[in-house]
Amino acid sequence: MNSVSSSVTGTAVGGRKSGHPEEDAHIQINQTQKELGTRLAEDEEQAPVGPQRFQHGFWDPEVAHLRALYMKILGLTVVLLILVMWICFPVFWGSLGETSQHVPNLKGLVINRDGADGALGQAIVAAFEANSRGEGVAPNEHLTWVVAESTSFPTNDDLAYAVVEEAAWAAVVVNPSATSLLTSARSSGNSSYDPRTAITFYYNQGRNEIATNSFIVPYTTALLETTLASFNAKYNAEFFASLVSDPGQEFQQALAAIVQAPQTVSQPFSFTPVNLRPYTKTASQAILLVGLTSGRLEVVITFIITMTHDFARGVISPFIRFSSYAKMRVLVPLTLYFPISFSYALVNLPFKLTFGAKYSYAGGFFLFWIFVYMGMSALGLSVEAMITLLTPRFAAYFLVALIIFNVSVSSVPIVLQPGFYRWGYGFPVFNLAQAIRTIIFNTKNKMGLNAGVLLAWIVLSSITIPFFTWLIRRKTELAERNRVEEARAKA
Repeated sequence: MNSVSSSVTGTAVGGRKSGHPEEDAHIQINQTQKELGTRLAEDEEQAPVGPQRFQHGFWDPEVAHLRALYMKILGLTVVLLILVMWICFPVFWGSLGETSQHVPNLKGLVINRDGADGALGQAIVAAFEANSRGEGVAPNEHLTWVVAESTSFPTNDDLAYAVVEEAAWAAVVVNPSATSLLTSARSSGNSSYDPRTAITFYYNQGRNEIATNSFIVPYTTALLETTLASFNAKYNAEFFASLVSDPGQEFQQALAAIVQAPQTVSQPFSFTPVNLRPYTKTASQAILLVGLTSGRLEVVITFIITMTHDFARGVISPFIRFSSYAKMRVLVPLTLYFPISFSYALVNLPFKLTFGAKYSYAGGFFLFWIFVYMGMSALGLSVEAMITLLTPRFAAYFLVALIIFNVSVSSVPIVLQPGFYRWGYGFPVFNLAQAIRTIIFNTKNKMGLNAGVLLAWIVLSSITIPFFTWLIRRKTELAERNRVEEARAKA
């Protein structure tokens, strides 16, 4: 008999004699098996039954079953990631890949206040109508221009307000008597004549800086410059032809007037761009582009809260009733989001964001915090609901989908995306970003609708969390009852 069996016969648990040698030997044998990972054969000789700690190479046959489990876990992870990639990534690429193909979905307004006989107004209207049909430009490299009656927008302030209120993405107006003002300036030698007062180009950069900077301003500016260059050359030619045909006293007076106001012939007509809602603060990019306010950053923050809560509630959940447990699942995260969202809002204060653009500075900051809280709650509770079904092991895959599906519809205007993306109007990050733009850029106020969408997500998750919890809890309670009954049967 070896040393193990020899020690067994003389020592009980804890090194004390129990007075029952056979019982002491049985206890010591079991203890030795657990410590050494061996079993005793019939002759009480040791025989290895499993891998020993810190004793094997990766390809050792004795850890083959563990190696197989290890590779299975990694392989399953790779398969799931590839599946998630093929489901989610095309959604994101597709939201950006065909943006330029949908530029005609951007509507602009053209107003002619130059009068029925105004040559400039007629030329601008004709050029923009032709551009809207795609004439003279590459396919889809144009906005859709709608010629509106001047009575629809009695003043330029009314037209500017319509652009801010998102009746159109841009507006071009030929100002009153633009042609006759030039004629008068030429004949009188008005040196104060400004060619830029002929046309005004309104746009709203704060609505979406990507669409504005990439399409609206470049395409409209190019169209105006091309049209005016052609029209100015033609109009000057007609003017000088009329002078040459009558080289008398009027000719000398016209030359004198041109000397006094050379801009009337060097550039008879030009335009003034007016950015109604400038995208002024660079720090705003951290909110609207990098984090999309509660987009990627807040999803990550709420995911940390969800994982922490999942671990923490495991300590107490087996001992409380379902009603208390369900309330805890919903109310505790909502409580935690209060200080976290407030801290998120405070971080932006040193960077002097324009919280006072639409309301008072304090009121704008308060609204910003409230929307950050609602966005965090909408996103966080959805993660809280899905972790119940997916478990922490697979929750990260849902996190990837949640981020991509929200960000895909928030970077560029949905009208520049294929029709498939219309669902974005009902997603949290799109509505959150839209509300934030209203607060810091004074864009069109849709905050009532935005808040309604966010609250709908919160209510939906407040229903699904208890329901999913009940499904899992019922399964767990059934297993516990079966275990207790089996234990009683054995007893």
